[in-house]
Parts: sequence; C-alpha cells; structure tokens
Amino acid sequence: MNIFFILLPRFSSRAILIKMSKTIKLKRGFDINLAGKPDKKISSSTPSETYAIKPTDFPNITRPKLLVNEGDTVKAGSPLLYDKFMEDVMFCSPVSGEVVEIKRGEKRKLLEVKVLADKEIVYEDYKKFSPSDVAGLSREDAIAAMVKGGVWPNIIQRPYGLVADPSSEPKAIFISGFDSNPLAPDLAFQLDDKAQYFQSGLDVLKKMTSGKVHLNINGQAEVAQVFSQATGVEINKISGQHPAGNVGVQIHHLDPINKGDIVWTVTPYGVAQIGQLFIEGKYDASKLIAVTGSEVKDPAYVKTYVGAQVGKLAGDKVSGTNLRFISGNPLTGENVGQEGYLGFYHGQVTVIPEGDYEEFLGWLKPSATKLSFHKALGLLSFLNKKKEYVVDTNTHGEDRPFVVTGAFEEVLPMDILPTYLFKAILAEDFDDMEALGIFELVEEDVAICEFIDPSKHELQKLLRQGIDLIKNN
Repeated sequence: MNIFFILLPRFSSRAILIKMSKTIKLKRGFDINLAGKPDKKISSSTPSETYAIKPTDFPNITRPKLLVNEGDTVKAGSPLLYDKFMEDVMFCSPVSGEVVEIKRGEKRKLLEVKVLADKEIVYEDYKKFSPSDVAGLSREDAIAAMVKGGVWPNIIQRPYGLVADPSSEPKAIFISGFDSNPLAPDLAFQLDDKAQYFQSGLDVLKKMTSGKVHLNINGQAEVAQVFSQATGVEINKISGQHPAGNVGVQIHHLDPINKGDIVWTVTPYGVAQIGQLFIEGKYDASKLIAVTGSEVKDPAYVKTYVGAQVGKLAGDKVSGTNLRFISGNPLTGENVGQEGYLGFYHGQVTVIPEGDYEEFLGWLKPSATKLSFHKALGLLSFLNKKKEYVVDTNTHGEDRPFVVTGAFEEVLPMDILPTYLFKAILAEDFDDMEALGIFELVEEDVAICEFIDPSKHELQKLLRQGIDLIKNN
C-alpha cells in the first residue's frame, strides 16, 4: 500500500497519514476479442413464463432440503429450499407464482425447482431498515436478515469457491467492479439505478469483517459513479488483459490467500441486492442480462429475473441453426440449451455456433480467421488484435498427454505454476496441490488456461476435482 505524509500549514505541527489505494498493472494475460458484444441499451424480450432455482449452481449445496411441493403458491423471496449443512441459509424464489415442477436426476438428485410466474410479481415482506438503522445493526442481526431474506448465497467463500459459511469471519471482502471475460456485460450498466442499494450493501458488508472491503475497478477505463463515489471501501485500480477482471487474480495481488485464511467475494449485483433487502425489505431478483454472441442480432440487454429461461431471453434475436445456448460467458458458462435456465450467478447469455464437426488438417491449414494465443497455430490472428472473431465450440483436437509449453504461465498473472498444479491434482498429491496454490483458485481463474491448452484438457473440471479432494480430506 502506498503511504504519504502531508504536512499541514504552519499553525499545526501535526501530520496526517493518508492511505492510498493500490494500482496494479498486470503484464500477463490474453484478451479474447469475439464478435457479438452487447450495446449499452435495453431491448425488449419475450417474458419467461417459468423461472428455476438450480441447486447445482451452488457447489457446496449437496444435501438440499425442499420447503415446497408441486402446486404450492409462493411469493418472490419465499424460501424454496435450504441445505442440510447450512440450515439457516435460504434459497428463495425469484418470482411469485405456482411451483409447477420439481425436477430430479439420477438417485433423485434435486436439479431444478420451477415456478410459473404471476403476471404481476408479489414480494415476501421482510423488515425494512433506514440508512441510520443499517449503521447501527450488529453483525449478528445483519447476518440473520441476510440468510432469511435469500441474499446470502451472493457471498462466495474462498478457498474452494463455496457459498459462505455465516459462522465464519473473512479476513477481507473483495468485489470486482469489472469483467474482462469475452463478451462480458458492463457491470455498472447492469446496476442501472441501484447506486443507493449498492452503497447500502457495502455498509452491510463492512460489518462482516474486521478487515477491508476491496472494490476493484478497471484502471484502463472510465469509472462509473456508482463505483467511484462508493464510501467506506478501499478502491483499487487493476489494469491488464484478461483475467484482470477475475476477483481471484485481484485477491492474489492485493491480499493472497494462505492456508487457513478465509476471504469472501461478492459481485456488484449481489451487493446491490443485499442493500435493497435492507432498504426496501424485499428480495428483488430482477436483473439486466446481456444477450451476447456472434449469432445474436443486435446484442443488447434485457430485463428479467434470476433463473429465467434462456431461450426466451434470446427470443427472435438469434440467427442460424445448430447453436449453443450458454448461461454465462463462453469461457466459464454452462451449456443449458434453448430450454434451459439462467444460472444464479450469471449476468449474460451467449449464443455461438456448435462445433460438432471434423475438420481436415485443422490448425495445419493457413487461415486468418482462427483465433489462438499460440503464434505458431494462430497464424495471422496475433497480427490483428482489434479483429473480432467468430468462434464455435470445436476444440480442433482431442485429449492428449500434457504438453509442457509454458503457455499457462504467460496468460495466468499469478505466481503459481499451473501445469505442475494440474499434474499434482491428477496424481492426488495433496502436499503439492497446497504448495502450488490450489487455495487461491476456482474454475474461472484457469478458464483462460483451458482456452489456450494445446492438450485439450477440461482444466476447470480438473481443478474442481482437486478442490473437492482437498476439501473432503
């Protein structure tokens, strides 16, 4: 942290200690410039008839317990389920209406709770607080309101990337105010007119830790007022290529996670939702979603609620056939199909072509249209970094043994050795996994490694296997 001493005028001999926020410039990374970025405008869409809460969106919710049955009537904010191991934390309905389906998979695993929405949303009433009331709340009272009111799942705990344990206390809380993923939405634009709620949410989060609340902004772009005017937090500037916007990378450079440490992360949307619960006394799951991708005509934002049906959001904006509908961004999102539902933490829908075809010679054919980090393979793509590329889901190859190229270290701006960490996970070597930095990572942090991997491994899935091994042993 930069520290400056400023001398006051001659009539005072005192000095003021001013703590300046950090400015971090990352030298490693790789921007994936794809066609289909959303314009900053709100477009119309066909309202989703049904909305779903999916326990599979939450990695540590392994024993969900239902609080509703098919045919029950619920309000927006009514608890639908909780987990056996965190009974106080409620997962609430995003809309009011009727529970029309409880979908289960193998061994009766709970997959989705679907609600047929009312035309006019009716909200569950929770206690309201004025700004002065929020200031006087105890940590315990604030937590009690959050877990009951459905906003607690917005808080993610590291290590492991799980819904935070209300009984724990983090050494710090981190909020990334920008997203550097391909086709990422503008997080400040998505907050719309929720600046008041955002500040209230920050005031609540400050009660959760004796450490700092870090709000990290893009050092290469103009900062929106909702972030620049935030008070009571440490505002840090982060600049560089993707994954500069990943909160895990930011934590690594601001206050790294060591064994035994706990930190919490929250998205800006989650902060505002927390604040709105306290100010208005309701769980508001309304959300601006970016509809993006090369197969979307006029990419823009649409108003909906958490858990909306993806196909309804894309609507008639989609062109072409044989498409992949992704809840989230192309790197870390989930392939849910046109009939699938928006994930709890996702702020965008992406539509790109499927890649279910075989390509003769693949990367051996000269081409100026393929995007690659590797100059030997990307051909002419590295010469024109401003070009927007249309990509599909084809991996242009199959799994093969790990090729040690050093490329992962060039795109992951963290002081770890990803190749050796992945090999330690495969070998189930717990000591090496810990020593090589697994506590600092979740799936999104290695997604860029998966994108450039010449060995075509599912590195995000592999990392989660390692996290589960460490967590459960």
